[in-house]
Amino acid sequence: MTRDIALVAFAQTDHRRTTDELSEVEMLMPVLHGVLGSTGLKTADIGFTCSGSSDYLAGRAFSFTLALDGVGAWPPISESHVEMDGAWALYEAWTKLLTGDADTALVYSYGKSSPGSVRDVLTRQLDPYYVAPLWPDSVALAALQAQALIDAGETDEPALAAVAARSRADATANPHAQLKGSVPQGDHLVRPLRTGDCPPIGDGAAAVILAAGERARDLCERPAWIRGIDHRTEAHSLGVRDLTDSPSARLAAERAGAFERPVDTAELHAPFTSQEVVLRKALRLDDTVRVNPSGGALAANPMMAAGLIRIGEAAAGIHRGESDRALAHATSGPCLQQNLVAVLEGDPR
Repeated sequence: MTRDIALVAFAQTDHRRTTDELSEVEMLMPVLHGVLGSTGLKTADIGFTCSGSSDYLAGRAFSFTLALDGVGAWPPISESHVEMDGAWALYEAWTKLLTGDADTALVYSYGKSSPGSVRDVLTRQLDPYYVAPLWPDSVALAALQAQALIDAGETDEPALAAVAARSRADATANPHAQLKGSVPQGDHLVRPLRTGDCPPIGDGAAAVILAAGERARDLCERPAWIRGIDHRTEAHSLGVRDLTDSPSARLAAERAGAFERPVDTAELHAPFTSQEVVLRKALRLDDTVRVNPSGGALAANPMMAAGLIRIGEAAAGIHRGESDRALAHATSGPCLQQNLVAVLEGDPR
C-alpha cells in the first residue's frame, strides 16, 4: 500500500423489525447526516461515494439510484455502487483512495428485509441450475452447516446456545441493537438450529467515512487505520465444500495481515451461531480476543449493511480507545461462501 487510509467516522440506524413508515431514503438520510456531521464535512468535501444494497430486497431494478437523493448528487459527484454488502463498497472506496484520485470517501449501505420473506429471497444467489430450483432457504442451508459441525464434534446445541446468549448479553450496551438481553432459544426452526441461533430479520442502514494520510488525523482524534483488507470466495457448489471450515476466510485474513500480530477485538459477521464456531477456528481467535462486543449479527442483521457495521463497530472501538488492533469480517452467500477480512489499528498510545 502506498497511502495510509483510515476510518474516521461511523454511524448506523437503530435496527428495527420493520420500518413500514419509512422509505429507504428516509431511513438513510439521518445516518448520512450523522456521519458527515461528526467530521464537519459536507457532501461537496467528499471525493468519492460508494454504496452497497440489493435490488432483490427492494424489488425493483437500479433501486440504489433513489438512495442518491439522500446523498445529494448535485452538483455532480464521483459515485459507484456494488450489489453487495457495504463492506465490499468499502473495499472499492479503499482502492479508490489508494490511487490518489480522492482523499476522502463516503461509504453507505442499507437494506429493508421486512417487506418480504428474506429466507426465500436469498435462494436467488444459489446455483441457478442445480440448487436454486430446489428452493432451499437460508436457514435450512445454515442448519446443514450446523449439523456438519455437530457430527464432526466441533460443537453441540448447548454450545451454540451459549454463543447466542453471550452475543445478546453484550448487545445490552449497544443502543442500536434489535435483540438484546435475555432472549429465549425457542423451538427448533430447522434442526439443529433453534430460533435463538438465527439472526433477527430487520431493517437498517450504516455509513462510514474514509480518509487518507494527515487528512484522517485532521478529521478524527484517533483514526482506525486499515492495515490490510482482502476478500476471497469458496466454490459456488455447496457439495464440493467442507462446511465445517472456511479456507477463504483464513486466506483473506492471512493476506490482510491478521496473523502477523494478535488482535484484541474481532467483529465477526456470523448471522448464525454455528458460523461463529467456523470463523473462530479459521481466523485463529482464542479466548483472549473479545468477539462481537457489539452483539454482532445475532443482535442486529440488516441485510446489505451488517458486514459494513462489523467494520464500523471495530473502528469505533479504536476511536474510543477500547481497542488497539481489531479484526473485522463480513460475509455474503450461503454458509460463509464469500468472506472479507480487514485489520484495523489505532495510533500507539
